[in-house]
Amino acid sequence: MKLFYIYFWPGVKNRRRNTIGYLFPGERSACYSADMLLRQYKRVRRELGKKFHYRDIKKVYTIVLFEKSNSVFKSFSKDIYIHRFQQQSDSGIELNLLQEYTFICLDIFDDIIRNEGRKIDGRLEEWLVFLKEDDPDMIIKLLEQNSEFRDIYEEIYNICRNSERMMGMFSKELEILDRNTVKLMIDELDEALGEEREKVKAIKQERETLKAEKESLETEKELIRLRAELEKLRK
Repeated sequence: MKLFYIYFWPGVKNRRRNTIGYLFPGERSACYSADMLLRQYKRVRRELGKKFHYRDIKKVYTIVLFEKSNSVFKSFSKDIYIHRFQQQSDSGIELNLLQEYTFICLDIFDDIIRNEGRKIDGRLEEWLVFLKEDDPDMIIKLLEQNSEFRDIYEEIYNICRNSERMMGMFSKELEILDRNTVKLMIDELDEALGEEREKVKAIKQERETLKAEKESLETEKELIRLRAELEKLRK
């Protein structure tokens, strides 16, 4: 038995209404995975009681879907949209550390799938098109290729209507962590914007200084010229 936990992270809009990817994707994913692993541990231990053994804990797979991936993924490659992680030792010894991660960048996938003449290749890409696309042409293309998604569209719609139950699956600590992360991202964007303003201000001051120096130099040249003419008249 394998336990899969799927998270969808939309982008965050700053005060300038630009959408950016979430910061700290690795740290956030580790916290979510640890939370789910601990929940499983508590549940299994409660159910089995004295018969509990650590071999009863199943591996947790954390799958993160980015609506807007951040610069870490975009700077790596424009052609790779899936990244898989698992813990390994530097000596080669193998231990079952129970946690693996998969990051899927839907925005990078969207750029790839929209290439002219590009076909939806296989079950995985069908699901990603289903999760990402709201373009009617792409939806029709998907349904023409696989009509099973008609029923799935309706089922997901009914699930999403009960948003309160969906949001309640995460612990309060992770909810606070998410809120603090968003606040930190906004603060950092404001700080970066402030730095840009200071740079612009410094550039303006430098231009004004150069302009003043230029005017001073022209004045000095004019004085030299006048002195030369005066000396000429004296002679």
